[in-house]
Amino acid sequence: MNRKELVAAVAESADLEQKTVDAVLRALQSTLEDAAAKNEKVSVPGFFSLSVGRREAREGRNPSTGETIQIAAANTVKLTAGSALKDAANK
Repeated sequence: MNRKELVAAVAESADLEQKTVDAVLRALQSTLEDAAAKNEKVSVPGFFSLSVGRREAREGRNPSTGETIQIAAANTVKLTAGSALKDAANK
C-alpha cells in the first residue's frame, strides 16, 4: 500500500475527506521527524514504538571491488510494531 492508497483507505474508514487525512499524515510525519531529531522516544501502545539508536563507525568492503572502506558513525531510527499490529500480522 502506498501513501495515496493509505490516505484513501483511512479517509473511507474514518468518513473524512482525503485532503484532511493527508494533512494529518503530513503532520504526523513532521512530528515524528522532530522527535527523532531531538532523540525522543515515541510510543503508541499497541501500534508502534519509535526510538533513535547509534551505529558506531566501522570498516566495510566495497562489494564490487573488495576494497576496504570506512563507514561513518550514524544515528538510526528504530520502529517496532506494537502488540496489536503484531497480532494483526499473525492472523
